Amino acid sequence: MRFVIDHDLHIHSNLSLCAPDPAQTPEAILKYGEANGLKTLCLTNHMWDPAVPGASEWYAAQSYERSRTALPLPQSDKVRFLFGAEAEMDKNFVIGLSPKTVEELEFIIVPTTHMHMDGFTVEGNEDAEARAQLWIKRFDALLDAPLPFEKVGLAHMTCSLIWRNRYLEVLQKIPLSEYHRLFERAAKAGLGIELNFPAYHMSQSTAEIELVPYRIAREEGCKFYLGGDAHVPASLADRMIHFNAMIDILGLTEDDKIPFLQN
Repeated sequence: MRFVIDHDLHIHSNLSLCAPDPAQTPEAILKYGEANGLKTLCLTNHMWDPAVPGASEWYAAQSYERSRTALPLPQSDKVRFLFGAEAEMDKNFVIGLSPKTVEELEFIIVPTTHMHMDGFTVEGNEDAEARAQLWIKRFDALLDAPLPFEKVGLAHMTCSLIWRNRYLEVLQKIPLSEYHRLFERAAKAGLGIELNFPAYHMSQSTAEIELVPYRIAREEGCKFYLGGDAHVPASLADRMIHFNAMIDILGLTEDDKIPFLQN
């Protein structure tokens, strides 16, 4: 059976500093879920737990307490709306979550590919080769973290934030053997892999590079979830187009879905 589009586990409200549109509210997100027949949504605002030292100035303003002001989330008899977080990993591979916060959050996504925050997530002077090695090291660091991986996802693992508009150069430099090793580890740990890339009208040249890790992840037994990463209402409007394209281009079935969504 084809992978069913019944969820979106990566959505920001206007509490994320990069999503300032006042119309991007939990209520609007719930309506998006209802209108598209989704059964599960998750609010994943950017957050750094103040209990963990080392937040950047940008993240210090996005504390766990700030995220919690969205509670209680609106609910309906059609949609389960979960409270989660997009938690950052700094350049020392520290993830900004305390054990207490990890326990309280219903779903957690970690963007190991946020390599655009010079001085905080990376030094800032890394070339393509160095960023490829960081892609590997940051993935390993996530898998080494003491996290309940049954409710953790790897966010947008092939996004352009790896190196602005040159991210494909970085992905090309990651050895296939390392992709296989990392996704074998991820499958054993139960880490979810986010489907979040511009599949609709993707060029052949881009697909030949960007789809490689997703296909290897599936080959190694990883499970997937959909994450739209919407920051504004307009992004909510076109998520279904991209979700359908990603599922079709990878040929995913319900067997490829994370167990978390089958509970």
